Amino acid sequence: QVQLVESRGGLVQAGGSLRLSCAASGNILQINDMTWYRQAPGKERDLVAQISSGGSTKYVDSVKGRFTISRDNAKKTVYLQMNVLKPEDAAVYYCNARIWSSGISSPRSYWGQGTQVTVSS
Repeated sequence: QVQLVESRGGLVQAGGSLRLSCAASGNILQINDMTWYRQAPGKERDLVAQISSGGSTKYVDSVKGRFTISRDNAKKTVYLQMNVLKPEDAAVYYCNARIWSSGISSPRSYWGQGTQVTVSS
């Protein structure tokens, strides 16, 4: 079994910063892409940032220059550093990882539990 556990989000003023983390544990041989998504009320879950196993990153345009995704492979953890937060960044943030496990013939997608980020104006 594999689990992704996210850190707590929080309430931050516009212009402030917040760092999220997501740690994977369990039956893990290799972690491929690790991704942060977010979902605002009444909206779809959208990709925010992704990092490959080799460290290549991509971001949605609205967060470029403000958010940074990183990972620590030894700790099986992905981070999202969010700076210059805006009210429109408020959402539930979810981490996702594609993970190879022993006894499984292909990588599977796993989700964290979600963490609320609130940005006050």
